[in-house]
Amino acid sequence: MITRDGAAFAEYVGNLPMDFGKAIARAAFLVAPDGFRMAEESAADNHYMATPDAFDPARASQQHRQLHRALSTQVPTVCFPGDAATPDAVFPNNVFATTPGRVIVGRMRHPVRQREAGRSDIRGFFRDVLGYALTDLSTQAHPCELTGAMVVDRARGIGWCGLSERCDEAGAQLLHAAFGLRATLLFDLAPGEYHTNVVLAVLAGRAALICPDGVQGPEVALALTAVYAPHAIVLSRAEKDAFAGNAIALSQDAVWMSATAERGLGRKTRTALAAAGFAVHCVELDAIEAGGGSLRCCVAEIF
Repeated sequence: MITRDGAAFAEYVGNLPMDFGKAIARAAFLVAPDGFRMAEESAADNHYMATPDAFDPARASQQHRQLHRALSTQVPTVCFPGDAATPDAVFPNNVFATTPGRVIVGRMRHPVRQREAGRSDIRGFFRDVLGYALTDLSTQAHPCELTGAMVVDRARGIGWCGLSERCDEAGAQLLHAAFGLRATLLFDLAPGEYHTNVVLAVLAGRAALICPDGVQGPEVALALTAVYAPHAIVLSRAEKDAFAGNAIALSQDAVWMSATAERGLGRKTRTALAAAGFAVHCVELDAIEAGGGSLRCCVAEIF
């Protein structure tokens, strides 16, 4: 099923067993912020990005190393080097994603990010070291920025895909097929939002974070409530702007977000996360966030 009908989607998903796959990744990989600076092309449709003088490459590198150490306490975490020619490469989840035994390479909107998709070392790691098959979407015409655009519930095999200049409807259909999903809900992101994973997160298949202001219309929030109640957690615009929606669960009992996001959480959200069984873990990433993304954007999952 691929639909824009939130009620029909929720009804269908409500009858699905949570047997599609493991809800959390078995490993993760990062790309170091070598050459980290403002990418002017990406800044054209990412209002979260800071001005050029706010970028601090040394601090970004230090914080990214702390992130690597922290995530390694939860799952094996590999870090590839960055490249000054690809200053956005610190956010690899938009370019590379996996299903068991398969790596997917996305089609990025901006040429500065399209260069990342050709990295032979990352492709070789999955092909030659892990023995993964390849689904390469990088050369077709439709933007489909993987788990930036499509938030995937791995336990149910469903996708929540926000459409914008970073993922059109044809690109969403390609992602649905590449991930082999049972159902995908399509919806338009609110004006000014560039990626779904800034406004929405699914945590280990049993809880969700959603900022209704980040999407157009009420259908998405209603569908999320139907699927994840009683753990569909509504974020305020202020929490979303602090990157609280850019969160990830790498275990059944912990949600990871940046320290900026953690400081921005309201009491109601903290209580709701605790009720869903999640302790909040955080890493200071303000220098990385100058690039317009946060912790979730830095983490490419390996299933």
